[in-house]
Amino acid sequence: MYKFYYNEVLDESPREAREQERSALERTISLLQDAEQKGPGSREAVEALFYVRKLWGIFIEDLAQSDNGLPPKLRADLVSIGLWVMRETEEIRQGRSKNFAALIEVSQTISEGLK
Repeated sequence: MYKFYYNEVLDESPREAREQERSALERTISLLQDAEQKGPGSREAVEALFYVRKLWGIFIEDLAQSDNGLPPKLRADLVSIGLWVMRETEEIRQGRSKNFAALIEVSQTISEGLK
């Protein structure tokens, strides 16, 4: 039988959560790179933009929770980034932008920060 100490479980949970978030961002990067190659009107772009908006919606909702363990300033900064991502994806979806590169760069930066 395995015996886990509560502190060990607590220590592992944030690491696992960060890894899941990083994995989701890596998928975002891959989808956005495919979309960038195929163009803003492609099926790949629709799929990428939908995924990005859904992911950042989840991130923003989590960051807005009072029991989120991140420091308030970092939470506010990440919410601001998330809102920018949402606006940028809408600009691409509406055909007013083709700026996949900025979305990819932001996703890569945040993914690297989660390592």
